[in-house]
Parts: sequence; structure tokens; C-alpha cells
Amino acid sequence: MKRRFSLLAACLALAAPATASAACAPGAYGDGAGGLVVLTPAATTSPPGQRYLLLDGRRGALGGADAPVVCDGEVLSYAASEGRTTALSRIATQETPADFTSAGTRLVGQLIEPAGPVDPHRPLVVLVHGSERTMAVAAIYGQMLAAQGISVFAYQKRGTGESEGEYTQNFELLADDAAAALIQARRMAAGRFGRSGFFGGSQGGWVAPLAATRTQADFVAIGFGLVVSPIEEDREQLLDEARTLRLAPDAVAQVERLSKASARLMRTHFTEGFDDLARVRAEIGDAPWAQTINGEHSGDMLRMSDADLRRIGRARFDNLELIWDYDAEAALRNLKAPLLWVLAAEDRAAPIGATRAILSKLSAAGQPIDAYLFPDTDHGMVEFRTDAEGNRISTRITDGYLRLLADWIKQDVHGRYGRAEKLTR
Repeated sequence: MKRRFSLLAACLALAAPATASAACAPGAYGDGAGGLVVLTPAATTSPPGQRYLLLDGRRGALGGADAPVVCDGEVLSYAASEGRTTALSRIATQETPADFTSAGTRLVGQLIEPAGPVDPHRPLVVLVHGSERTMAVAAIYGQMLAAQGISVFAYQKRGTGESEGEYTQNFELLADDAAAALIQARRMAAGRFGRSGFFGGSQGGWVAPLAATRTQADFVAIGFGLVVSPIEEDREQLLDEARTLRLAPDAVAQVERLSKASARLMRTHFTEGFDDLARVRAEIGDAPWAQTINGEHSGDMLRMSDADLRRIGRARFDNLELIWDYDAEAALRNLKAPLLWVLAAEDRAAPIGATRAILSKLSAAGQPIDAYLFPDTDHGMVEFRTDAEGNRISTRITDGYLRLLADWIKQDVHGRYGRAEKLTR
């Protein structure tokens, strides 16, 4: 989760190029009755063209043979499932560029506000990054939330886009950046908002709650994040893979020892642990599963030679200032604001077992936590199909997730959200 680009960014693109189609203005379109579509800017890289995202989570390429959305200038024609066609018009927004300073670094962002009369009760949310180096996912979320009546502040992570500084995954520094972004957003939207807080996906689940302890935040919403350390994330991934591979107990014990050995290397920044890993490597030998086990980093370490690991291990695995033993549970215990946490039941990148247990424990102790679980979903809250080789092919963002985020932020949770199950009272 921490080193890969957000899976959601990949899921919003299709493997095949779109057919030729005139580009529509990017942004949100609606029919005035709850139907919403967001269009991305036209991409020039592969796959080219524009993508669409529907409120119910379906997404694809504009102009594709099966696309339910057809562009015609400022109007989209949407083919509903019952066979009728609906026209959706562009939803006006006010977009204001911004730059602000955090830890001596200039960061660049944008405030997106629904157009129309000033609403002093409208919620304001800062989008906190996952591990991606771009703002693309923030843009699609921002437009979808703004179309549902929320003011959104999205910014480019330090070291990416027009923001200055060095790209990092240091949660302490990133939390300072997010806190500074919320202060900037409140200043820009003064008199035009009520509650304000954070939404973070994936790695944002480590950053956003910490940021909320450093500035006044009225809420924190998290999608497909973890309440365990990066070291524990790797271990949970390894054990999840071991269960999928149906490894025997002695092999599972070897996986545990692999996790422990790689953790020592990470914790000591590659000053200790080489001999421990060498012993584990020799013990595992040529076991077939050793060629496929991954985790977040342990599988790659296992398959590297001792000489290469000593030579380039830190440069490859420990070069982004990650806090390997980060105490995510402590950050939540210090959090005073209400918290929404949405889990993907079949999350391979961020297995949910320990996170679900911690959220239940904190909720039972009286913390204001609303936890939801969407079945049959992977990282990014995407549904998927499995091919003959066992690979997951994402199909869509699960229905109900995008609506749940907006309604919870607006304090208007009601009805069903797809197949979501509420885990806390």
C-alpha cells in the first residue's frame, strides 16, 4: 500500500484505449434527481481519452463501445439500465487556486466549491493523499464530492506536480502538510462552510487522523486504510497470501520468521538483520511458494541475494523516510473528532483483520467511530473478477461507497449503501 501508486488510480483507467470521441469539459454532470457523472480531463498518455465515473461506482472510457455515457458539448446523455436516456448538464463549481506553506515548503492546491448561494453550513473537506505521486485520484473524488454539495480542498503532495520539496512517505511531515492544507482551506472558504475535516484513502489512513490531532478538525473519513504499522502491514499481507496458498503449518512458521527478519532490517535501516534473513533464506530453500510470496517487501528481500541486499537494500526498500513502527492506534486514541472508517472485505494490499479488531475495541471504549464493511471488494473499494490464473481484474468501485462518504460528511447518513455492513453502533 505504501510504495505502490494507489490502486484506485489504476482502476479508474481501462486497459484498452477509448474509441475516438470529442472531449467534453471535465467536471461533474447531473440530472437534478441524483444522477451524477464525473469526467476526467482528456489523457494524452496510454490509455488516451477521457474517463467517466458514475455515482454508483461504474467507470470506464468515454466513447467505449459499452459506455453508458455519450458526450455532446456541455450535455451528457446517460443510458440508464432500464433503457431510457437521461440528459445530464454540467454542474457549476467555483475553483480557486491556492498555494500555502508547510514546514518551509510551498505547496499548491485548489479549492472547489459548489456554485450558487453562499451556504455557511456546507461541509469542507481536505483530501489527503494515498501513496500516489499525482493528484489524479484527488481530482476525481473532489469533483464527485463537490457534486454532492461539499466544498473540497485538494493539494499536490510535496515533491509532486507544482508543489515544492522532496517526495516522502514520512507520516509526521505529511500530517503537518495536511494540517496546513486545512488551515488554508478554512481561510479561503471563510463564511462559506460549517464543519471541516479530512478524507484520506489508503496511506491517508495513517496521515489524516494524525493531522486531525494537529489542527481543529470536526471529522475524519478514511477509506481502505490500516490501523497497524507498515511492518505489521507486510506481515498481514504475507499471512494472507499464505492462507490463499494453503501453506502447511511449518511453512506458515517460516513465513512468520521471514517477516520478523525483514522487519529487523527495516527497523534498523539496514544496519542489523542480514544474518537473520540469510538463515531464513537457507531454511526456506527452494520451496515453490518462495517464488510467489510477496508481502509489501519481504518476498522481494527473500529473493535477493545477501550480497545485493547488503549493497542496495536500503536504497531500494528504505528510501522514503517511512516510520516502520508507526503507532496508528495511538493516533486514533488521541483523536477527538468523529471518525468514519470504510473497509474493503477482500483487501489484499491492506488486509483488514487487525484493523477491524482495533476499530471495534476503540468503538466499544466510547470513541465516536462509524465503521463500514463492503463485501467482495479489494483495495480502492473496487469489485473484481478473478481470471484463470487467479489474478484479480477490477470492474468498478462498489455501489454505495461514494454516496456513503458524502452523506457521512454531511451528517445525513440514511438508507442503504449498496451491500455495506455497519460494524459499529
